[in-house]
Amino acid sequence: MDIDFPLVLVVLTFATGVVWLADVLFLKKRRLADRDQGGEVGESESESESGSGDKEPWLVDISRSFFPVLAVVLVLRSFLIEPFQIPSGSMLPTLEVGDFILVNKYAYGLRLPVAGTKVVEIGDPERGDVMVFRYPEDGSTNYIKRVIGLPGDHVRYRNKQLFINDEPLPRDFVARLPPMERWREQLGGVEHDLYLTMGRVSGSGEGEWVVPDGHYFVMGDNRDNSNDSRFWGTVPDEMVVGKAFAIWMHWQSLTSLPSFDRVGGIQ
Repeated sequence: MDIDFPLVLVVLTFATGVVWLADVLFLKKRRLADRDQGGEVGESESESESGSGDKEPWLVDISRSFFPVLAVVLVLRSFLIEPFQIPSGSMLPTLEVGDFILVNKYAYGLRLPVAGTKVVEIGDPERGDVMVFRYPEDGSTNYIKRVIGLPGDHVRYRNKQLFINDEPLPRDFVARLPPMERWREQLGGVEHDLYLTMGRVSGSGEGEWVVPDGHYFVMGDNRDNSNDSRFWGTVPDEMVVGKAFAIWMHWQSLTSLPSFDRVGGIQ
């Protein structure tokens, strides 16, 4: 079962904050009052000097220690930058399995954690952006693809050629790397590389789509090995998480050492 980390973080932050606040406003005063009353009815001198009557309960101590840390983490990952790990090869050659990336959470507007509701308008996804979003069919799994179509666009994919509003996207052959061919495509103002599988017919990945208002059409750069909008539809704006902008580490598996050879921006 997948753990909803944002929800867990929100709950822990709220819970520790409530406990700490309750102690500041009510519980600490009650402990001090009980200690003073205990002294009046004959508290031992050693007990009074040690201040044991004012000892914080363990839950209050933990909450006071962890709340500031949890609050900072919540703000950073909800509104500024969040790290992700690439689990599949659908974005090859741009992103490899084991890449650790950074995602700009405010590029497309500030959103409430968990709910994803946009509260401050800043910007919108653009063609060519590498975007992280929640998978529309379950609403919780994070996916990463490239933005191909914007609201109102007519997208067509035929014979491994992409058309936007009836215009074929310019592309140049780079290299043959059996079983792949590497091409360089111009998408809006972004030039990026993609993989096409030699000898494989596009098949069910072909079609035509009109992007609804408030939605985005996305595809993986590994065109013949990507589960994307060609198969399950467009991404609604409320599912958008942020814009991937940098690779900060590559770690293939726990049996290998982390590598920093791929550190850099994402095109």
